[in-house]
Amino acid sequence: MGLLSGGRLTLISAPAGFGKTTLVSEWVDSCERPVAWLSLDDGDNELAPFLTYLVAALQMVNAGNGMGLLAALQSSQPPPIESILTTLINEIAAVQNNFILVLDDYHVIDSKLVDEAITFLVEHLPLQMHLVIATREDPPLPLARLRARGQLTELRTADLRFTPAEAAEFLNRVAGLTLSAEDITALESRTEGWIAGLQLAALSMQGHASRDAASFIKSFTGSHHFVLDYLVEEVLGQQSERIQTFLLRTSILDRMCAPLCDAVLRDSSIPGQETLERLQHANLFIIPLDSERRWYRYHHLFGDLLRQRLGKNLTPNEIAELNIRASDWYEQNGLMLEAFHHALNAGEFVRAARLAEDVWQDMERNFQTAAWLGWVKKLPNAIVCSQPWLCVHIGWAFSDVGELEPSETYLQNAERALEGMKDQEEFKSMPGNIALIRAGNAQIEGNLAETVRYAELTIQLLPENDNFLRAQAAITLGFTHWATGNVVASLQAMHTWMEDMQKLGNQMYTIASTFVVADMQVILGHLHEAERALQQTIQQAAALGPEAEVVTAHHHLGLAMLAHERGDDTAATQCLQTVADLGPRTTLIDWPYRWSLAQARLKESAREWDGALKFLDEAKHAYIKNPIPILQPIEAHKVRNYLKLGQLDKAHAWVRERGLSVTDEASYLGEYEHLTLTRVCLAEGSFTGIHELLRRLLTLAESQKRTGSVIEILLTQALFHQAQGDHPKAFAALERVLTLTEPEGYIRVYVNEGEPMRVLISDFRHLHRTADAMQVLTITTRAHPLIGYVDRILEFFPRSAEVTPQSKIVNPNSQMIELLTDRELEILRLIAEGKSNTEISQRLYLALSTVKGHNLRIFNKLQAQNRTEAVVRARELGLL
Repeated sequence: MGLLSGGRLTLISAPAGFGKTTLVSEWVDSCERPVAWLSLDDGDNELAPFLTYLVAALQMVNAGNGMGLLAALQSSQPPPIESILTTLINEIAAVQNNFILVLDDYHVIDSKLVDEAITFLVEHLPLQMHLVIATREDPPLPLARLRARGQLTELRTADLRFTPAEAAEFLNRVAGLTLSAEDITALESRTEGWIAGLQLAALSMQGHASRDAASFIKSFTGSHHFVLDYLVEEVLGQQSERIQTFLLRTSILDRMCAPLCDAVLRDSSIPGQETLERLQHANLFIIPLDSERRWYRYHHLFGDLLRQRLGKNLTPNEIAELNIRASDWYEQNGLMLEAFHHALNAGEFVRAARLAEDVWQDMERNFQTAAWLGWVKKLPNAIVCSQPWLCVHIGWAFSDVGELEPSETYLQNAERALEGMKDQEEFKSMPGNIALIRAGNAQIEGNLAETVRYAELTIQLLPENDNFLRAQAAITLGFTHWATGNVVASLQAMHTWMEDMQKLGNQMYTIASTFVVADMQVILGHLHEAERALQQTIQQAAALGPEAEVVTAHHHLGLAMLAHERGDDTAATQCLQTVADLGPRTTLIDWPYRWSLAQARLKESAREWDGALKFLDEAKHAYIKNPIPILQPIEAHKVRNYLKLGQLDKAHAWVRERGLSVTDEASYLGEYEHLTLTRVCLAEGSFTGIHELLRRLLTLAESQKRTGSVIEILLTQALFHQAQGDHPKAFAALERVLTLTEPEGYIRVYVNEGEPMRVLISDFRHLHRTADAMQVLTITTRAHPLIGYVDRILEFFPRSAEVTPQSKIVNPNSQMIELLTDRELEILRLIAEGKSNTEISQRLYLALSTVKGHNLRIFNKLQAQNRTEAVVRARELGLL
């Protein structure tokens, strides 16, 4: 049967027991395409778990599918679901081979969010993927629209119902019965071709004399649900007591293997491996979960019925005991999530809390606090609040995911629970732990005074031998320097922290810390040092194994962006390929934020401003509060893209909202916003106060040895002087910044400034290629060694804006050489065509004030009083 005809979706919709799963399963076996299969149950109605299981199924086809989606879900503030699914769709679209995704038992889904997610997926399905949905009832998907477009293939009850011939084939040849044609027709009529009914009837009739068939068939009546209950009892009734015991008591397990079954039953007369193999051989509604036939599960429907009967055969306490045994086995085998799950099912909340506490340290130090937090949210609040250490750990976990209010709530719960127990040995270090978490929370909020107070209190309260937490307190103090601009001091603290972690054997913290060190080195303008640190740590992580390697996604991304800055697109692409594999699997929760920021910068370099804005919005949604200071606020970053798009109104709105002024005091955290403000002023031709603001910012950055900041401030100064027509000062600032950036190989920092920077660098190059001009302008020969570097920078500007020598205007009286910029020449030509300032503004997407500013500089250079004189003078000089 061709299930693929019709486009995007194949829908198999029929009541329970019509062979939907069997049909798809048999078709899959003969299909030449890879298949991802997801069998759903009631637990899949939460969107996040549903998407997690969906990705797990898709990864059976391609390991790269869904990595971005999983990373986004780990965030405490995940981006919109459309954004997450778009990431998944893009990853699927990158798969070369066509494949099929099967969603089985979709009728159990009773979630609008899940339905909306599947609708979005269906409507944007990549060509490589075909979706098959098996369900008992039509899902709330846009079926009519898909049907009208010819994108839907449907199989319904009439299509799946067994005909008398098919029933005969099944009952006599497959099931091994010897029924007459009359009996088969009667049974087919009674079941109305209901496949499960035929199967269950066959199982019940096996072992009975053929003469009893007619009477059995006559008794085979009633609604499907009634018949199903009856036949399951008949099937169970014909099994031995040992098999019935096995079926009922293992029905508490979502999945099972022989040792687990043995642990739950504790009955040597019912060996797990032998029984599982017997059940599989007998087709007794058991489904293998792996090719080794080690793990199995019951058919969902059969498992439900077994659990119903279990509740009638055993007391709640007896069922709880089975779950405790399962929890014990899972704990002993290191499967802590399953151990926790069965402890909850048993109502053993204290045990579940203890399991959560036992794994806290390992999960926290492997950056899995978000996952751990998901566990403990299932515990009753009364149990949690009675466990002081558990409250502390929850407070820490909420701090890690940037949720500071619940963090403080649980710390207060811990303090209340601690009353009367402070002198007990196991709680003596708790006040120090609480102070440390509060120090981190204050740091995240930007309250440096409280950060210092609590960090110092931590050191006072902690035992002398608690080296790990004392080191945590020390780095918290060290981090406060970063927020004030003293990056050198903060970097020194980071190196001390990493040495401490190395001594304590905490390799994961050491590895994760390096990308922060690299960030600081970039701020200091030390690109080579940043690169060296990242490469060394990547090598260390590789030696430790896959668990450590996934943490280096940040490091590879850092290397990619360093290579991009230097114009090494080959190296950047190679690093990004590694990032595509590691990023979605990393356990560091700020990954979606960092990835989106990097993508925004790449889009900016490609002059795709709208795309950059999209990724900046994604970064904003993905951001999780953390101790690293926000040096480039997203909204300010967006303003720079607005300016490239000519959207001055949006830039002005941001300036008003932030209340920024060129008279503001210089500050490290406000530096990026104020440099963005200067760009807004330059775009509108407003120069008042900019020079003094840039001077203040430069003085502060130089005093703190933040060369990365000095570079951007000097570039801004060069653009400012250029806009004013003061070329000597523009060239002086440019020469100075070139001297700083050449040893580190900066490229993109210039190119991303756009056409004004290209013109300035081109003019600088032209003057230094012309000896006479150098003499007239008294530019020092110190710039000569930079010309090769300048040539390389110019190569990276867009081809559509090739560098051409600037037009020269010679004043016969002074013999001074002045220059019209490309923009000024462009405006001059439009003036000569008779265009008004308003028309020029509209043509060139410039603010009217900017055009007027250019006019004044053109008139000054041409020594003209008005537009007419400027045109005449330009023609005399051969410029028009």
